[in-house]
Amino acid sequence: MEVFYYLVFGVMAAVVAALELSKTNKDRINTSSSFNSFKNNYLLVFSIMMAGDWLQGPYVYYLYSTYGFGKGDIGQLFIAGFGSSMLFGTIVGSLADKQGRKRACVTYCIVYILSCITKHSPQYKVLMVGRILGGIATSLLFSAFESWLIAEHNKRNFEQQWLSLTFSKAVFLGNGLVAILSGLFGNLLVDTFSFGPVAPFDAAACFLAIGMAIILATWSENFGDPSDSKDLLTQFKVAAIAIASGRFKVSVKTVDSKTSQYTLSPFIPSWTCIYLQAMFPHFSNTIYDDFSDEKIALLGAIQSLFEASMYTFVFLWTPALSPNDEEIPHGFVFATFMLASMLGSSLAARLMSRSSLRVENYMQIVFLVSAASLLLPITTSVLVTPSKVKDEGLSLTSSIQLLGFCVFEACVGIFWPSIMKMRSQYIPEEARSTIMNFFRVPLNIFVCIVLYNVDAFPITIMFGMCSIFLFVASILQRRLMVISEKPKAEEWSPMKERNSEVDPLTL
Repeated sequence: MEVFYYLVFGVMAAVVAALELSKTNKDRINTSSSFNSFKNNYLLVFSIMMAGDWLQGPYVYYLYSTYGFGKGDIGQLFIAGFGSSMLFGTIVGSLADKQGRKRACVTYCIVYILSCITKHSPQYKVLMVGRILGGIATSLLFSAFESWLIAEHNKRNFEQQWLSLTFSKAVFLGNGLVAILSGLFGNLLVDTFSFGPVAPFDAAACFLAIGMAIILATWSENFGDPSDSKDLLTQFKVAAIAIASGRFKVSVKTVDSKTSQYTLSPFIPSWTCIYLQAMFPHFSNTIYDDFSDEKIALLGAIQSLFEASMYTFVFLWTPALSPNDEEIPHGFVFATFMLASMLGSSLAARLMSRSSLRVENYMQIVFLVSAASLLLPITTSVLVTPSKVKDEGLSLTSSIQLLGFCVFEACVGIFWPSIMKMRSQYIPEEARSTIMNFFRVPLNIFVCIVLYNVDAFPITIMFGMCSIFLFVASILQRRLMVISEKPKAEEWSPMKERNSEVDPLTL
């Protein structure tokens, strides 16, 4: 293996170790012993869940190929997974809010274990079922666990700043250390012990079963909105309106003297409420309150843009580093990327520990840096003439790109705990899981399109598109920062005042 790989890996490991060991009291958050027990329990469960996910990732494509499936069939299987997450994600998210987040986490374990079992069959239809189950499980993994954590944290009256500590540790362990160890363990099972490509999936099922046992034994249940008055469709409507760019809460006194709440987008002219009152009796005695602005919509757009770029990068980094099919140590490069992600999460922990520094501020810089790092394949192709001859070692262009990709992965490490922090602030508790899965709908659509057309565009065009997405995310983050700094009274004027100012004939 080339010295350059060892050098990059060693430098990255040294920086991560230095950051962790050099933490001072200013970089640490003083917490209580009860919170530490709660945090450690969650981190243990989350790390086990992520181990069950990371063990499978590197071997899915390889397993399908050993069963004799070609690139087209494998692509369809992957599309089925993302499509399943898109179609069923909002449903399982709403059920998590309604039926309980603990039940949803247990359901994740069961569904993913069933998905692992299907990998033993070489039948295409069985594998397709496994991919659909895997897509459902992925939706639960990235919504139910975080929703449970935030609700339980608030229920136990812990300090809000302590959430950032749990988020950064979860990313440091789950998306960093556990990912590296899972890759090494999977390699041990497949290559060293020669158990075959299905062995990592069996190991993942064992980890998921252990994690499920811990959840059942130690977690309590919490809900978003457990009332019987909202069916699944109503929850979808509530989540969709919450994501709409701006909204007003409407308190309605019904004919039976009960009070219900509705939300209306400010894009709907305020005078249309008069027509609603005339058409629907339950809109009588309506009181309009000022509510939230477009923070939720901005947050969803930012998350979708960044994650779309991140998942596209996952497909593109291999051909970018080996344009002429050079032999590169994929596992070692992957471990290096995970180290870079750990570096980012360690930086995020320091940034979020400072109460004077807001997440909304520094994330603008993170998005700009990530956009610049994914421009490297374009700039290097312009400045350096691409070689069409297969190099024996890593070319200069690939070496520069590898460094840039490590910078992007460090930005990913900062992104995850930071977006979790902002979601905990802006997403309403009653529909948290539902809204978080709504955020993933455009992401899954985009990934399916990329998978379907991965060979249709040059790799530089794909990276350029990702860079544009990240630049747009920085602009939206700027907007989010500006409106989040405004006092609520300045953001909105009461609806009655707006009614008196608006001429219906001009709208």
